[in-house]
Formats: sequence, structure tokens, C-alpha cells
Amino acid sequence: MPKKQIHLAAHFPGVNHHTVWTDPSHRPETQSSFASFQHLAATAERGLFDFVFLAEGLRLREHRGQLVDQDVVGRPDTYAVLAALAGVTTHVGLAGTINATFNDPYELARQFATLDHLSAGRAAWNVVTSSDAFHGANFRRGGYLAYEDRYERAREVVEAARALWDAWAPDAVVADATTGDFVRPGALGTVRTGGRLVDIEAVPSLPRPPQGHPVIIQAGDSDGGRELAAQVADAVFSRHSELADGQAFYADVKGRLARYGRRPDDLKILPGASFVLGDTAAEAEERLREIQHQQVRPSVARAFVEQVWNQDLSAYDVDGPLPDVDPVTDAPSVTQGKAGFFRDPLVVAKQWRELSEAKGLSIRELVIQVIGRHSFVGTPAHVAAEIDRYVQEDASDGFILVPHLTPHGLDEFVDRVVPLLQERGSFRTSYEGTTLRGHLGLPPADAFGRTADALATVS
Repeated sequence: MPKKQIHLAAHFPGVNHHTVWTDPSHRPETQSSFASFQHLAATAERGLFDFVFLAEGLRLREHRGQLVDQDVVGRPDTYAVLAALAGVTTHVGLAGTINATFNDPYELARQFATLDHLSAGRAAWNVVTSSDAFHGANFRRGGYLAYEDRYERAREVVEAARALWDAWAPDAVVADATTGDFVRPGALGTVRTGGRLVDIEAVPSLPRPPQGHPVIIQAGDSDGGRELAAQVADAVFSRHSELADGQAFYADVKGRLARYGRRPDDLKILPGASFVLGDTAAEAEERLREIQHQQVRPSVARAFVEQVWNQDLSAYDVDGPLPDVDPVTDAPSVTQGKAGFFRDPLVVAKQWRELSEAKGLSIRELVIQVIGRHSFVGTPAHVAAEIDRYVQEDASDGFILVPHLTPHGLDEFVDRVVPLLQERGSFRTSYEGTTLRGHLGLPPADAFGRTADALATVS
């Protein structure tokens, strides 16, 4: 049996607790410098990665009424960065996170079709949602969308975008100088949708994208998010990075595909992960501890716990125990603009106290333990073996790697781990195609059939 092939992508890290921006080799201005994006993309392409991945920030975060100063450098516009990268790369895919709540399907379809044309078939859209008024205040509709409607709107937006990409027949452009026909008569349709949250009538202005449909990535982990992934996504950016959790998530999401007429290989599961390398296991572990303490500075640790306790904890020493008071649950959140993972603060506080007491952890040590992204830590040979094990044992189809340094944090992985994965026969030694769908081993876009259905029709 041939070995499963590992899929790798690179996430451009923002300025947050995962990024060691205080490292002497890092300068804050690298976050908005095109040279930084170009370096990461060039390194990923040199390492034969499937794609590079940009996150999104719709509004600067606020904590206790103050802007989070790390965010002030901001993120340049995703489309502009990816379009520029299309001109300085040849194979690596270009994935952008764009919100389906506050953007309309016509402009989304047009922008991603443009990127797919400019890159000759390397575009990908990471579909995310939002339901809060804090982000919505930046947009004309405000925070109108009910929480329970966010995935339904995302589904309707994606299906409408697919209908728009399908509206031009693949052979629509004939450019016949004899007849004067540029577009073959009857080859261009009008998209009409009748969804509850998306209702448009439009004729797209661009020919069908080179990939047919740009690759769709999705990151939701709730039951609704998993169902949306099974229905419309080509890849999932998963939070489940431990082996057993990854295997359970992998089996659950892939098990949902059949009801939509899809096969297991039609959807790639790609958890986010970081890595720390050393010449010995002990050296790698020591580097990990140094990185963790650079990432979780005292101010970061305090702010993180304040999100759960929902109050000012400046009187507490981060090298001491957790607060002996309960979280405040009847007041607005002290943090705005950051995804919340704490649905029940009282339960979280109880769990953290138990963990802290059992292991003798200070506030800072606890935060390091609970917020750390999964990391592959060890010698290059050990890291290569672990990544290979996760893929061969169906815990993932690969990983989206998040380096802790910008922009050169990926270099060491490409130089020291990729050759070992190639030696194991689990990773490509050259690009075999030119499109992102080809890199990911995805079926042609028309495997879904014409996206015209009860939601959207093309006529």
C-alpha cells in the first residue's frame, strides 16, 4: 500500500501570544511589510507546501476599554497581499480568511475568481463567520445576525459564490474575429438565489476561474460547523491536534460526507500546529520553555485570565495562585474582538483551579499550559516521525504550521524536517501540478455538479 501523502501549509502569524515579537530577530513592522509575506511564501514554496494562509482581523481588539497595542500594527488587506504574492510565486497556493457574515457573495465570488485568474489556479477562501455587534459596527448592517444563523448564512453565501463561478461555461470565451462573438451565445447565465439570508440576481463579470471553484477552507468546530464543512468545504482548519482527539474529529467529519455524495478524500483535515526543533530532545524542550515564556509574558497571562474572570486582576501576582474570587458573569465582557472559547466561565474557573492545585501551577504557568498550541517538539527526525504518524493513523491529512517568529520562523522546518519526510516517502519531492486543487489531491470543482440547486439557479 502506498503511504498517505502529507499536506503542509504555512500560516502567517499575527501579533499575538503565539508570536514572539520580542525576540531580537523580530521587528514589529515586519507584520505589515510585503517583504515578510514574500519571505514566508518563498520559503513555503521552496518546501513544496500546498499553500500559505492569512488570517483576518475585522477590528482591533480591546481589553478593559483599551486597544490591545499588539494589534495596532494591523494586518494589510488580504486580497492585496495575496494578489501581490501571486506575482512572485509560481506554485504555492494562496489562502485568505474572509468573513461570510459581513461580505456579500457577489463581491466575494468576484474577488476570489480574480485571485484564481491572477495566480493561474492557486486561490483558496477560508470561510469564517461572526455574529457579534462589536465587529458588525464596522459594517453597514451592524451586528444584526443572530448567532444561530451564522452557519446558515455562510452556507448560502458559499453556494451562491459557487453558482456565480459556474455561470460562465468553461468554453464561454471564443473571441471569434469572423463572427464578432467574444462570448459564445448562451454560454453566460444569470444567477438567481432564493435563500432565507442570501437573495441575489447577478451576472458575474469574470470567466470561470481556472480551478472551476477556488478551494474552500472552513474552521468551525461546533456541530453546525462540522456539518457545514462536510457540505461545502474542501479543507478544515482544525483545532484538534492531539492524536486521539484528532482521530475522533477526523472520523466524525469524514463520516458526514457520504450524505452529501462526497468521498473521504474530498475533504482534507488540517489541524494547526507549531514546532520546536533541537539537536537533542533536551535542547528542544529547553527551547520550548524559553519560547513559552516569551509568548506568555506577565501582561499576556493576566489579560488571558481576566477574560475568564471578567474583571481587573492587576492586584494579583501572575507568579502566584489563581484568584480566590469567582468570575463576574452578569457584566459585559472585558475583552472585545477576540473569539471567545469560554462559554461557562464558572466551569472554566473550577477546572483551572483543580489543574493548578494538582500541579502546583502559578497563573502564568497555568496559562502556558492551557493556551499553548499543539507543538511538535524534538529533533528533526522525531518531529518528522510524529507528523507522519498522525497522518498515517488518520488523525489528520497534514498540518497548517504556525511558526513563532516572523518572517523566517518556517526556514528551519523546511531545511531540516521536509527532507526527512521526503525520505520517509510521505511528502512530495516536486510539485506535480500547478493548481492548489492539484496539490491537495481534490476532485475537480464539477464533482459537486452544477451548484445550481434549490438555493441558487443559473439560467
